[in-house]
Amino acid sequence: MTSSASNGQQALSRFRELTRTLKQYEEILGVVYWDMRTGAPRKGIGQRSEAVGTLSSEVFRLSTSDEMGELLEALEQPNTYAELSAIDRRMVEEGRKDFDRNRKIPPETYREYVVLTSQAESAWEEAKEKNDFPGFAPYLEKIIEYNRRFIELWGAKRTPYDTLLDMYEPGMTTADLDRLFGELKARLVPLAEEIASRGEKPDTSFLQGTFDIGAQKKFSLYTLKQMGYDFEAGRLDESVHPFATGLSPGDVRITTRYLPNDLTSALFGTIHEGGHALYEQNIAEELVGTPLCTGTSMGIHESQSRLWENMIGRSRVFWQRYFPELQKHFPGQLDGVSAEAFYRGINVVEPSLIRIEADELTYNLHIMIRYEIEKLLFNEALPARDLPEVWNAKYKEALGVVPGSNAEGVLQDVHWSGGSFGYFPSYSLGNMYAAQIMNTAKKKLPKLEESIAAGDLLPLKEWLTEGVYRHGKLLQPAEIIERISGEPLRSSYLCDYLEGKYRDIYRLG
Repeated sequence: MTSSASNGQQALSRFRELTRTLKQYEEILGVVYWDMRTGAPRKGIGQRSEAVGTLSSEVFRLSTSDEMGELLEALEQPNTYAELSAIDRRMVEEGRKDFDRNRKIPPETYREYVVLTSQAESAWEEAKEKNDFPGFAPYLEKIIEYNRRFIELWGAKRTPYDTLLDMYEPGMTTADLDRLFGELKARLVPLAEEIASRGEKPDTSFLQGTFDIGAQKKFSLYTLKQMGYDFEAGRLDESVHPFATGLSPGDVRITTRYLPNDLTSALFGTIHEGGHALYEQNIAEELVGTPLCTGTSMGIHESQSRLWENMIGRSRVFWQRYFPELQKHFPGQLDGVSAEAFYRGINVVEPSLIRIEADELTYNLHIMIRYEIEKLLFNEALPARDLPEVWNAKYKEALGVVPGSNAEGVLQDVHWSGGSFGYFPSYSLGNMYAAQIMNTAKKKLPKLEESIAAGDLLPLKEWLTEGVYRHGKLLQPAEIIERISGEPLRSSYLCDYLEGKYRDIYRLG
């Protein structure tokens, strides 16, 4: 072995060791964040946030250390790079991207930001509960200011907001989103108007009432098992805002929210988070312990939660099989209701205030509102204190509804308290990815609907594992969708799917 080859092997060995250590630290942080959002005592949040800041700072220090820079440089040498495996090459690419971005942030600034966002998530929870935007605003103002400073340090792309967007959906730009969202509006808004003016509205009276939370929990667990969620590698808990945390394929935890007067909130929230979890639980074993052991982008991740929640969980064939099971969990409450009536009732279209409770058709308008507001914050310097007024105006314009409080308006989502600006577009991108993926799935699995109607969801899960899940972050989002469907992301598949579904439900012909 030549000296340069030997040096390359030594660099690779140390690089793998260092990235494995970083991944282990991140797993510990994930457990701490999980605890903070699922029941940690509020009086302990301040001290816990400081602890999170300390450990996060250590992760930051190692990932931006001189040693990491030297290892990346050594592995990027043409002769060495050419000998790397596909996994090691991708790790080097991701390591370089993170190193160059994070190296520009002063370590103390990073620590301050982590402590701030840790505290802000608890403050948001309390503010939402008390409908207290003024109490939360100082946190939000600071978080926005930090992100503006980060953008300056990183160097803005085409627009400042593009810089944030790229962190969640690599390669995606505001120009791309403006086009895609414009195409969605052009087809879906007229459909919504047609439904409102002459559609035959489904009956939803059977969804009114009080539904035992214990029974909701049992059905949530039952549904996850049917999907193929591995409870030996996960658990289901409660939180104010449902979420999923993938610590490793052997530990993927999810939460849901049970409401006594709303059967559908936990039902579809659980399926949604279960979709995220299936992705994380089924990443290939060779990626475990590496930075590639996670979803490739938030858009692809959301494609799986939205696919399972809507294209499976809100489908006719799904309820042909599972509605009798639901009736057993709520004896007497759903008697006399057919599976067809239930299917139509859970797919009713109407303007709503709450994003996570919106129907499939108007859901994308909720995302577009947040997208437009985030662009105003970072491209137009909209002051945080003006958010409630802007939020309410955009809801009135887009959906014809106005929040009665900030709790059901600008405070309804947890994302901004954690600094996740640029994340929201992932939901609509996820809808588009999901429709394109499902279009292919029906071609590749010609008996898919028959298997779902028979209660066999595993063929779909296995097909998605092969096409999406197992690759983790090894492939880019564009590579995933093109490998599956043979073409780049298109909005037309989502529009075709929604038009077909809702014209049938509302009997528009």
